[in-house]
Amino acid sequence: MCVALPGLAISTDQGQLTGRGLDGFYRAGRRVLSRCQIRVAGREPLAVQARMTAADRVRFVGTLRSSPQAGPDPDVVVERTRHADGTERITLRSAAVRALRLPIEIALATDLADLGAIACGDSGPELPASVHDSGLRWSSAKGNSVVTADPPPSDALASAGLLRWEFELPPGGSASIELRVRPDGAGPVRAVGRAATSPLAPTQAAGDDPRVAALLRTSIDDLQALLLRDPAHPTDTYLAAGVPWRCGLAPAEALAAARMTLPLGTRLAVGTLRTLARTQLLGQGPQFGMIPGPRRDAGPRLPPGCTGTEATLLFPALLAEARRWGMPDTETEELLPAAERCLTWLRTTVGGGTYLPDPQPGGPVRCETQAHAHRAALLGADLLDACGRPGGGELRHWAGALRTVFRADFWIDDLSGGRPAAARVPDGRPVPFLGAAAAHLLDTGLLGEGERAPGLLDKVQTEQLARLLGGPAMDSGWGLRGLSVKETGHNPFGHRSGAVRVHETAVAVAGLAAADYEKEASALLRGLLAAAEEFGHRLPDMYAGERRTEGSVPLPHPAACRPAATAAAAGVQLLTTLAGLRPDAPARTVTLRPMRSAPLGEIALTGLRVAGAPFSVRVSRLGLAMVEEAADGLQLRT
Repeated sequence: MCVALPGLAISTDQGQLTGRGLDGFYRAGRRVLSRCQIRVAGREPLAVQARMTAADRVRFVGTLRSSPQAGPDPDVVVERTRHADGTERITLRSAAVRALRLPIEIALATDLADLGAIACGDSGPELPASVHDSGLRWSSAKGNSVVTADPPPSDALASAGLLRWEFELPPGGSASIELRVRPDGAGPVRAVGRAATSPLAPTQAAGDDPRVAALLRTSIDDLQALLLRDPAHPTDTYLAAGVPWRCGLAPAEALAAARMTLPLGTRLAVGTLRTLARTQLLGQGPQFGMIPGPRRDAGPRLPPGCTGTEATLLFPALLAEARRWGMPDTETEELLPAAERCLTWLRTTVGGGTYLPDPQPGGPVRCETQAHAHRAALLGADLLDACGRPGGGELRHWAGALRTVFRADFWIDDLSGGRPAAARVPDGRPVPFLGAAAAHLLDTGLLGEGERAPGLLDKVQTEQLARLLGGPAMDSGWGLRGLSVKETGHNPFGHRSGAVRVHETAVAVAGLAAADYEKEASALLRGLLAAAEEFGHRLPDMYAGERRTEGSVPLPHPAACRPAATAAAAGVQLLTTLAGLRPDAPARTVTLRPMRSAPLGEIALTGLRVAGAPFSVRVSRLGLAMVEEAADGLQLRT
């Protein structure tokens, strides 16, 4: 898959678009070309390589023999460079000792089907084509599509969807054809991430482990490819959830990814917060202040949760932390009323109780929802106090009460040391299974002067949770399983019941490292880095939670998105966790708490953004951090 949203191209490793499965060029979720098959001198090239050269383009190489008398060696190379913007360049190179006359045929077709219909097997028949300009055109009630060619074909047969050329290649000569596909009358795709105004800083990594550079480079490339603009406010950008299934805005994932990419600058956070603030529910009623979001499957043990709840709680937390990273005061003040409405919704929904139910009053009380709510209350209170707004004391009081009852109500004692419950049902009974969602209990958030907010668990409980997350039942060797292998219903391919989810694994690594459980954090980090290498450093959002053994590879999940916003952003968070960056731009300080064990050896990160200026840091093999570039007047704390 090559991606530059709203453009997308999906191909097999053979290079030919056959019209089967998901093959094709897409624009804004509609397939504008489903078939693009090349025949040279009546034969299909033999595919020898398919390789991603960037997030938005892929290169295919094939070979053929021009005639049986040419011997066993191929003497023609066919190179196809496919771009997500709807462009494909086909180049033929001759290695023959004589001049070649090569007829070229390209068969084209489309069904103009929606991606969702294709995924359900309901794409419909191919449409009839008509000759148009220097190519072909298709139209239906769904829309239209045009393919143009440069140079123009010598012949076009609309009834068969064929374009034909004939080239004469001298020895060592070459010839090229460029195809461009797009809806009739539409201009070229203008990918947000390829613009000079991209909100993500061009950060680089280097170090003893060569995989860190490749992971960061690919992660940022994928994030650029997933950027979208708010159509009504083009200056505001946000991340699509993932390709190919979720090419639009998913509020919780967009906020979580923007939070993990704060080391690359705050502009993505600003665009995401502005976009979602415009969706916030206003008017009268209990949902005032909520950011709406769809339901999310929670596995076989719990009903679906509401991603709107998670998004509403992430909003003030992201704004508070973006301010610490250097968001300008004018933008903080602009977004503060929306954050206050989110916190009002939290207080209203909790009411006179202590816990926040999800998805509605009377529903289960989920472990991770309480973690999100607790963090939102503490970071929100910090934000309100810093901006001179009332309400911070009330939020801290509620958060303190939540910590007290949570440590008693949600902890299940057993002979192994206990574990947190996944949820509590309305009658107060715990739901006793261990899943990756418990990692969110370690994600407490960043306050001023480099301090982290207190967590819902006490020190002993945190130590036990760290042991559980680092144990073989949860750590697959490739990352954190969604559900412990000891639990009934574990399925290594289960969306929320056993598959490794990259987002939760990165949250666990960062939380464990911040709580000084570096052994467990390092093991998960190395596992995720090994999986990234097997996936060409382009991590999917999930993959099978099979046990890692010698010679094994992580198994792809058939429903995974790749690239995915949270998975790509996790690459950024994993590497910046090694440096332990904790900025406080309003106080003009930055605290460094690097992982003392230096699990990947020496690492250098250049081009980060702290307090609106470039920031570079190096962590030695001894776990010592040294700032190499920083904003003027920024003071270092350790």
